[in-house]
Amino acid sequence: MTKVRPLDGITVVELGHSVAAPFAGLILADLGARVIKVENPVGGDYARGWGPPFWREEATAYLSLNRGKEGITVDFGDETDLAALRHLILSQADGVIQNLRPGLLARYGLTAESLRTSKPSLLWCDIGAFGGKGPLAHKPGYDPLAQAATGIMSVTGEAGRPPVRVGVSLVDMGAGMWTVIGFLAALLARGKSGQGCNIATSLYETGLTWMTIPLAGYAACGDIRKPQGSGAAEIVPYQAFQTSDGWLMIAAGNDSLFRKLCAALGFDALSSRPEFASNAARVVNRHQLIPLLADRVRQFASDRLGQVLDASGVPSAPLLTVDQVASHPQMRALEMAMPCADDDLELVGIPLTLDDQRPRARRRAPTLGQHNDNLASHRA
Repeated sequence: MTKVRPLDGITVVELGHSVAAPFAGLILADLGARVIKVENPVGGDYARGWGPPFWREEATAYLSLNRGKEGITVDFGDETDLAALRHLILSQADGVIQNLRPGLLARYGLTAESLRTSKPSLLWCDIGAFGGKGPLAHKPGYDPLAQAATGIMSVTGEAGRPPVRVGVSLVDMGAGMWTVIGFLAALLARGKSGQGCNIATSLYETGLTWMTIPLAGYAACGDIRKPQGSGAAEIVPYQAFQTSDGWLMIAAGNDSLFRKLCAALGFDALSSRPEFASNAARVVNRHQLIPLLADRVRQFASDRLGQVLDASGVPSAPLLTVDQVASHPQMRALEMAMPCADDDLELVGIPLTLDDQRPRARRRAPTLGQHNDNLASHRA
C-alpha cells in the first residue's frame, strides 16, 4: 500500500456490479477506505464475464475496476445471509454504495430508510439509471442508453454518419466519480453534525452534466449541436489533422494561437484574412478554413510538425493507440499504471496525487467470495 491513505478507518460496503458502483468503490479504496464488495454467489459481478481479454481466468474489465477491495457473497434469498449483511453494515460500515436495479434492495429490506433508522450516521449512496423521479425513473439503464438519451451520441462522431458511442464508459465512470464527490462532502458534513446522508446520482443526470455546454447553447439561441468529428463546435481550429504519416491533434484555442499556427505552417497570410481573423469568424467559416489547413498539414510528418508546433507554443498531440499509450514515457514518469502487490498485471490508478504521492490500493481484485470468512462472523 502507498502511505497516502486519507480515508484510512472508513469502511464502505459496495452493493454494485458492472462499472458505476465498482468505479466509485475503486476510488475510495485507493484513497484508503476499506471497501467490501458484495456479490451474488451465482456468477458474481456481471463484469466477471466481460471478455476476452482475460487474465488468469478473470476478465480484465473486472480486475481493473475492483482491485483494492475485499469480496464476499450474499444470497439475498437466504435469511441468514441477509441478516449477516445487515449486521455487517450496521456494525462496521460508514457508507453503502449501490447500483442494483430499482426496487431490488427494498424487496429485502435493505433501504436507506431502514438502515439509517438503526444507524443515523450511515452514508447511503444510490447510483440509478434515469434518476429517482420522472417518467423514466423505473427504466433500467446502461452507459450507452444514457449516452443516447442525454444527447451525447448526437454530438459524437461525424456529420452524416451513423451514431457513435464514446468509446469508453464515460457516463458509468462519471456517475462513480459524482458518487465519490457526494460521499466525501457528506463525510465532511457528518464530522460536524454526526448525521449521515442519502446521496443519489444517476447515469442520466451524469450524462446531462457532460452536455452542459451544448444545452446552454440551445437554451441561448436554439442551436442544436451537430457532431464535429474530432473538432469542437465553438473553437476553430481545434481538431485532428492528417499528416503524411498519421494524425495530429491541434488545439489553437484562441486568436493568438491561431496566428502562431499559421506562422508555424508558413501560412501567415491566412491569419490576416478577415473571415479568419477571430475565433467567431473561424467558427462561421470553418468549411473554408479547415481544408486549407488540412492541405498544409499533410505536407508534414507527425513528429516533425509536433516539434515545430511545440517550438511555436501551439498545443498539439499525436493520436496514439492503446499500445502506444501504455508504453509512453509520460505515463511511465507519472506512474499511472502499476501492478497489484500479488499480481503482475498493470492497472491504471486514479488521476490525482496527495503530497506528491499517488494514492493506490495494491490488493488484487477479490475472487468470488474470497473473504466470506469475514461475513461469517456477523451471522447469528
